[in-house]
Amino acid sequence: MRDLEIRPSIYECQMDELSAQEQQLLNDAIEATSRSYAKYSGFHVGAALLLENGQVLPGCNQENAAFPAGLCAERSAIFAAGAQYPEVAPTTLAIAARDTTGELTEEPVSPCGTCRQVIIETETRYGRPLRILLYGKKCVYVMDGIRHLMPLSFTEF
Repeated sequence: MRDLEIRPSIYECQMDELSAQEQQLLNDAIEATSRSYAKYSGFHVGAALLLENGQVLPGCNQENAAFPAGLCAERSAIFAAGAQYPEVAPTTLAIAARDTTGELTEEPVSPCGTCRQVIIETETRYGRPLRILLYGKKCVYVMDGIRHLMPLSFTEF
């Protein structure tokens, strides 16, 4: 038996260290948190997906009393892109959240397992990694592809 060491590559930076386009995308994700419907958890998540053609599609979580019937912010943005621009590859996904007090989270929040799998499928569909920006008031996490959060993913890409 041998020990395999798997190291994700996640960068931590401040907002002002990002490009103007990435800062705007994070601001779009923060703005999207205000349109979230989080009656049950009180956890408001926003996402903004940048497409290769320059379009930005927002997403926000939508909860439902029948919990599986809701939808996460990340998937709402990705699925909207697939419906409106099926041939245009996404390039960057920004995610932000507000806690139950309505304040932006101090630490970056990461996608749930289902969203991670959808991001993997999106990367597989377009044959390239999706840059991911996770916002927190203290810092921003940046990664070039979902495999840094799910290194042993089930995919062909």
